[in-house]
Amino acid sequence: MLRVLLSVCLLLGGVGLRAATVELKGQAAVRGKILEDKKDQIIIDIGYTVLVIPKSQVVKLLDDNAKAAKAVATAPEPAVERGFYSTSIVPPPERSVRELVNDLGEAVVQVRTPAGLGSGFFINADGFLITNFHVTEGETQISVEVYLQRNGQIERKIYKQVRIVALNKFADLALLRIEDKDAPKFSCVTLGDSDKMAVGDTVFAIGSPMGLERTVTEGILSTKTRQIEGNLYLQTTAQINPGNSGGPLFNLRGEVVGVINMKIAFGEGLGFAIPVEAVKYFLNHRESYAYDNDNPSNPYRYLEPPSRARKAASP
Repeated sequence: MLRVLLSVCLLLGGVGLRAATVELKGQAAVRGKILEDKKDQIIIDIGYTVLVIPKSQVVKLLDDNAKAAKAVATAPEPAVERGFYSTSIVPPPERSVRELVNDLGEAVVQVRTPAGLGSGFFINADGFLITNFHVTEGETQISVEVYLQRNGQIERKIYKQVRIVALNKFADLALLRIEDKDAPKFSCVTLGDSDKMAVGDTVFAIGSPMGLERTVTEGILSTKTRQIEGNLYLQTTAQINPGNSGGPLFNLRGEVVGVINMKIAFGEGLGFAIPVEAVKYFLNHRESYAYDNDNPSNPYRYLEPPSRARKAASP
């Protein structure tokens, strides 16, 4: 039926058709007369048939008559609103975990302190990253290990100039920033919407369980409203272990839907994550949670130790 309709269009609109060459992905090309150049597809007559070519497969459209090249998008860019962090305006298509891990791996990091380690992820290219409060609790000497993909190999880079930007003890969230002078622009993630998730949806985690960096575990969303100590958490069957704390929980669109922070100690497939809505609230109100020793609203304060002189003078 489509062939018939397109043939009618060709007969009715044959006058003024322009000859062109459509360059495709994979170094292929198609030459013919353009019937219609739509927003998402090109309809072209190649003589013995009519083809409908999605714009996502087109590299260039070369107009043979005008001798000019018009570049078109190789793939539609996801509609993303970018600010301090990024969110999807139009949800991207679902993809396999294998594809997503290759794209998202550089945005997930390992967070180290003298007391232990956890995971984290960049929310923007300027080195701001999210992790759990309990990963950094009581610590100021923090380092972040980033894993960059270079020519098919993983290049490790450790950054030691890490500043605590904001803390929320009660939501178990911390905002850090890498401030090393040689720090580049970092790969970052997009924050999704856990409210739109359904029980049974596939999710996956990337993190450093037991220090094993870049470990990927897959599972499903078991429930969206698990209440623990007055807070609601996402429960997942994705395997969670010490070291995953602070790492992202992704959906199959490559969006962060939660921040992993705990598991049932004597059980398997019983992991929990902070819903991403709580993360957005924390980031939107980060000035209220700003880390400052002089801020009485901080979860904790570092007090000056008593001097010997004061101690001696005290009654």
